[in-house]
Amino acid sequence: MIPINRTYAPIQALVEELARCGLEQAVTCPGSRDAPLALTLAGQEGITCTSILDERSAGFFALGAAKASRRPVAVCCTSGTAAANLLPAVVEAHEAGVPLLVLTADRPPELRDVGARQSIDQLGLYGSAAKWFVEVGNHDPGRAAAIHYRALACRAYATARGGRPGPVQLNFPLREPLAPRPEELEAADWQGRSDGGPWTYVEEPPTRPDPQFVSSLAAEIAGEAHGLIVCGVGTGDVSAAVARLAAATGWPVLADPLSGVRCGPHDRSHVIAHYDVLLRAGAFAERHVPSRVIRIGDTPTSQPLRELLAGAAQIVIDPHAAWHEPTRVAERLVVASPAATAGLLASELEGASSADPEWLAAWRAADAVVPPALVEAPARFEGRVAAALVEAAPDGSTVWVSSSMPVRDLEAFAPQREQRIRFLANSGANGIDGVVSSALGAASASTGRCFLLTGDLALVHDASGLLASVRRGLELTIVCVNNGGGSIFDFLPLAEHADAAAYEEHVATPSGVDLERLAAVAQLPHSLAETPEEVADALDGPGLVEFRSDRAENVRLHAELVASVAERLADGE
Repeated sequence: MIPINRTYAPIQALVEELARCGLEQAVTCPGSRDAPLALTLAGQEGITCTSILDERSAGFFALGAAKASRRPVAVCCTSGTAAANLLPAVVEAHEAGVPLLVLTADRPPELRDVGARQSIDQLGLYGSAAKWFVEVGNHDPGRAAAIHYRALACRAYATARGGRPGPVQLNFPLREPLAPRPEELEAADWQGRSDGGPWTYVEEPPTRPDPQFVSSLAAEIAGEAHGLIVCGVGTGDVSAAVARLAAATGWPVLADPLSGVRCGPHDRSHVIAHYDVLLRAGAFAERHVPSRVIRIGDTPTSQPLRELLAGAAQIVIDPHAAWHEPTRVAERLVVASPAATAGLLASELEGASSADPEWLAAWRAADAVVPPALVEAPARFEGRVAAALVEAAPDGSTVWVSSSMPVRDLEAFAPQREQRIRFLANSGANGIDGVVSSALGAASASTGRCFLLTGDLALVHDASGLLASVRRGLELTIVCVNNGGGSIFDFLPLAEHADAAAYEEHVATPSGVDLERLAAVAQLPHSLAETPEEVADALDGPGLVEFRSDRAENVRLHAELVASVAERLADGE
C-alpha cells in the first residue's frame, strides 16, 4: 500500500484492515466529502464495491447483501442529510441483527455549527440503533495514526458481527485534501501485519449450552406428549437439529418460511407449513392447545400463532438474550446456540420421551387439508401467487419477501419443499421501505436465482431501488401483487369503521402508478400474469411480473378459504 496524502493514508489503512478482517462488499454514494472513503473502498483489492445514487436505497442494498451473506457490509456516504437517509436501514439492521459498517463522512470540527454547507450534527446520529458509534478523529500522519486506524477497523468489524450483530457507525471528520493528490509520506509507517492477517484477531467462543442444564430441561419435557416446536427468523442453520428434536419428542414443527426449516433436503416429516390457516379455523385451535412450546428464533408474523403462544408454557432459545418475547409469558430463556441446544436435547430425549403419535398425526392430517383448498380457490386469490412462486423457484434460490400482505401470504400458503430455498425479509422493523434495494443487495451476495415477492405500494415506495438496478445490471425477478393500495389495512377494523373516502385516500393510498411504464423506466421486461400458473410461467428470467387483483375480493377469498378448511377439518373428524 502506497500512501497518497494525509487524508487518504489513514483511510487506506482502515479499509485494507477491514479487508484483512473479511470485508468483501461495500456500497458507496456520490459526494465530495466522502470521496476519500468511496475511492479507497473502490480501489481495495478483495472488496467488491457497488455505487448507488440514493443513500436510502444504498443503505438497504447493503442491508440485503449483509443479510444474504451473513457478513458485515460497509456503506459510505457524504456529510449532511445524506447520512440521515441511511437511518431506516440502520434501524432495520439494529432490529433484525444485521451487521453493517456505516462510514459517514463529516465536516471537521472547525466547520461544524458555523453555517458550512452540508453540515449537520452527525455525532451519534443513529442513537440507540447503532451498536457502537465512533468519532474517528483527525490525526497527524505517522505510525501512531496507522495503528489507531487499523485497530479501529478490527474492533468495528468484530463489533458489527459479534454477539448479536448490528450496525456500527464510524464518523470521519475529513479535512482537505479530499482529492488523491500525492504527498511525501513514509510508506513503512502505514503497513499492517507482515503475515497479511488483521491487526487484532477476535475470537468469539460458541454459546454452547451447559450439558447439565440440558439434561434437567430434557427430564422436564420428557413427559410432555402434546408439545410444539416453533421456528422463526434469526435462527441460523437449525434445520437438521430441529428435525432430530422433533423426531425425539414427536412434536410438530411450526416453521416460518424465514426460519429456513420449511424447505430443504432435511427430514421435514414433522414440519407443519399451513399453521396460520389451521389456527384461524376456530375449533382446530381450541382442540390443539399445546402443553409446552419450544420456540427457536423470533416469533413468526402469524397473529393466531401469537395468540396461541400467549397462552402456552414457552421455552425460548435466544443465543443473544435479545428478549424478543412479545407475549411476555415465557418460563425459560435459554441463552445458547439454537442448533447445539436442539441437538443436545434430541440426544437426551431419543427413546425417553412420551411421544403421542396421534398428536403429530392430527397436525399433519390438518396441514394436508390446506393445499387442496388452496388449489380450488379462485385464480384471483393472492395466496395462490405466493404458493406458485415457491413451487416454481429452482433449487438454491433466494426469495426476498416484502412486509405487510406478501410475508403473511407466504407464511400461510407457501408449501414445504425439498429444494433449498432461502427466504429473506426486512423482519426487524417490519416496514415496507427499501424492499427492492434489499432484494438487489441480496442478489449481489447470492449465487442462485433471486426473486422478490412484493405489493404495489412497497414497489413504488422504493422506486429508486428499481432505478438502481439499471446501473448495477443485477438479475432480479420481481413478482408484484398489484391490488391498488395497502391490502393489509382492509383486514383491520379500521377499514370497516373509517370514512370510506378518507380511508381510501389516506390509509389504503393507491398509487395510481402504471407498473408497465415504471418497469420501462427501469429497463426491466414487464409481463402481466392473470393466473398463478401464468406467474410461474413468467419466472424464467429477470423482470417485473405483475399480478392484478381486487382488494375487497381478496379479503373475501381469504375468509372463504379459512371457512373451507374449517369445514373440511370438521368433516374429517
